[in-house]
Amino acid sequence: MQYRALGNTGLKVSLIGLGTMTWGEQNSEADAHAQLDMAVEHGINFIDTAEMYPIPPREHTQGDTERMLGRWLSARGLRERLIIASKAVGPSRDPVRPSYFRNGQAKLDRANLIAAVDASLSRLQTDYIDLYQLHWPDRSANYFGQLGLTELPEEETVPILDTLQALAELVASGKIRHIGVSNETPWGMHQYLSLAKQENLPRIQSIQNPYNLLNRSFEVGLSEFSLREQVGLLAYSPLAMGLLTGKYQAGARPEGARLSLYPRFQRYLNPQAQAASEAYASLAKEHGFSPTQLALAFVNTRPFVTSNLIGATTLKQLKENIDSVNINLSPIVRASIEALHQTMPNPAV
Repeated sequence: MQYRALGNTGLKVSLIGLGTMTWGEQNSEADAHAQLDMAVEHGINFIDTAEMYPIPPREHTQGDTERMLGRWLSARGLRERLIIASKAVGPSRDPVRPSYFRNGQAKLDRANLIAAVDASLSRLQTDYIDLYQLHWPDRSANYFGQLGLTELPEEETVPILDTLQALAELVASGKIRHIGVSNETPWGMHQYLSLAKQENLPRIQSIQNPYNLLNRSFEVGLSEFSLREQVGLLAYSPLAMGLLTGKYQAGARPEGARLSLYPRFQRYLNPQAQAASEAYASLAKEHGFSPTQLALAFVNTRPFVTSNLIGATTLKQLKENIDSVNINLSPIVRASIEALHQTMPNPAV
């Protein structure tokens, strides 16, 4: 395993991080614990979860992923060896985001963040969370596939300064060690960094956004922040919800696969994304890789990536994902990837 610095925290996290959002939906607790055992055996020390998980979010399963992780941590006694990350939901303003958190009033304010952290600590059976992230902004912005913000809607939002002050209180209490953002924009990232410096508040150490061969929008505006400010990317959906594994080629819809089960992710199955994924699969085959190996190895090469958050529903998938750290992409392969990207840029944002 390789390890990279988590911002300026002094912590080193595994280049491959274990994502958990399928636990409690596509995976049982036994599956989850087997994945954790395999991950730790192969050197993974970074586990990412969220109060909202599993996904798709449902009120009756909310928090189950953290509970499964918590029971494993209690049983194995490995808490001090691991870096655990979780997230607090932002406000719900559309049908995609759940509205049942904290009586439908979930915001990124002091009361909500304290309640969210306390509940996560209880489910995780731990006294502290290493990296606490804001799952999405407290304002309307371009994220979760939404593009084209052309005007500011009239809405009540929590000022970012208020959010940072609440997080500072939680850091001071010892309940969380470091903070990060998720599904954030360049404007938001700048605000968090500037206000932290001006007000002597905790600095964001990471940004967790989607990044893969079909969605490299992070490179436009955000990657420079990551490189210059040491706020590395925790890349989620590196396989574009499985589309980059090649299993959906030629219109296939494998039984039990994520894009077969959940219509909410259909933006990944548009004709442009399908065509691009098949082109990358052909490139992988040409050079002796599986489509999965090519896609994950590409993310691993990015200098602004701190950890590549992989997810799996089987141990076989998990092993292939972890082994991507051993894949080297030649200059010829990298040039071919860039050529394909130029002809089919970001088809699944």
